[in-house]
Amino acid sequence: MEKIAETQVPIHELIRRRWSPRAFLDLPVEPDKLLSLFEAARWAASASNEQPWAFLLATQEDAKNYEDMLGVLVDFNRGWASKAPALILAFAHTVFEKDGRPNRHALYDLGQAAAHLALQATALGLTTHQMAGFNAEAGRERFAVPAGWEPVSVIALGYAGDPDSLSEILRQRETAPRKRKPLEAFVFSGAWGHPAPIARSA
Repeated sequence: MEKIAETQVPIHELIRRRWSPRAFLDLPVEPDKLLSLFEAARWAASASNEQPWAFLLATQEDAKNYEDMLGVLVDFNRGWASKAPALILAFAHTVFEKDGRPNRHALYDLGQAAAHLALQATALGLTTHQMAGFNAEAGRERFAVPAGWEPVSVIALGYAGDPDSLSEILRQRETAPRKRKPLEAFVFSGAWGHPAPIARSA
């Protein structure tokens, strides 16, 4: 299943195809494709080239590690994410390695790395669903995360499956039209809240 974005203006097809399903096929993700995703994340931009991100990978082939990762998710997400062949816990390093100062850009930079990963997944025929619904403290404890590293999201990864495999509520979400705010709601000029003329023209 695909849900191609209906955009206000043309964008790259890869971006139109990226979306966040909850239904996954019972197929493992090939190791070479996993490596490709992390290589894409590796080349994201970051402040001072600090690259303040790290990823903990758990695949269903490694049952203990996978169960530990499932255990940090909230119940709602655990219900559907347990079908994903791979789960990835994403971290931001909140201090600069060179001098220990707080890095206020770390979350932004991790976001860029995760976006690279998600788009590379789309290019390889995979899908990702990024989740905020997890217990960060449990993640720190279960995986012995050092100080200064902030657990930010968990990414479910795999091949998109049949929406009919989901509960009725989730199936409705899976098949509902995609929605986004219009450009004039967030592209401003001159003053906050004043839509930029170029956004209005879209």
